[in-house]
Amino acid sequence: MSRPQQAVLITGASSGIGRATAVALARRGAAVAIGTFPGDPHDPGETERAVLDAGSRALVVDADVRSSGQLDRACEAAAAHFGTLSGVVANAGVLSRRPLAELDDELWHDLLDIDLTGVMRTVRSASPHLSAGDAVVCISSISGGVVGSAGHLPYASAKAGILGLVRSAALDLAPRGIRVNAVLPGVVESPQSLDAENSAGPDGLQHAATRIPLGRVGQPQDVADAVAFLLSDDARYITGQQLVVDGGLTVAWPT
Repeated sequence: MSRPQQAVLITGASSGIGRATAVALARRGAAVAIGTFPGDPHDPGETERAVLDAGSRALVVDADVRSSGQLDRACEAAAAHFGTLSGVVANAGVLSRRPLAELDDELWHDLLDIDLTGVMRTVRSASPHLSAGDAVVCISSISGGVVGSAGHLPYASAKAGILGLVRSAALDLAPRGIRVNAVLPGVVESPQSLDAENSAGPDGLQHAATRIPLGRVGQPQDVADAVAFLLSDDARYITGQQLVVDGGLTVAWPT
């Protein structure tokens, strides 16, 4: 007997990797709950239209990862609207450049609350709705997950922490047949990375491309396809793992 249509909640789905993942899943037949939050400068309606254009169903839900209650309601709304919730992508995250000497407690706590605790809240809220064969994917990064990142201590610490969270959640949920994995993007062109104040900016991305063995920076679709694989039955025996999507950057000897 074939499984019913997959329905996936994606946090931070208004732009970048989140939007690309929504479209990638829609093209594979999944319904998508598009998580957004107040203050996001990007329009979740654009993601919704892209999912509909791909021939699938979409629902925009408020999913501020700082709020356990809002995430609970988002998961409940998705499950009620689609008749099921069979996957979740914990993608929402923020980035702020600040050297250690200027890093205050408030910024540290704020970024970890979103980038790490927010991932835990997302997985926790979704897990009661998931069943055997369903899956969770958490978006980490090579920054923190593989290498250090000067000026980004909270972000890198959170992304490293996600790996421990994924391994532990995988063990917690394995008895129920639910898989949990992480994807670690490398240098990916997105609204976040194009922010020259807090990230690489256009010039930084251009320079990074010269150091990446595959000869280019990543695109959100590159990451989205990896996420879609880990959510699929093709990855049915993979759990607690981390998949690096970086064009070979972290295995190249510096030149």
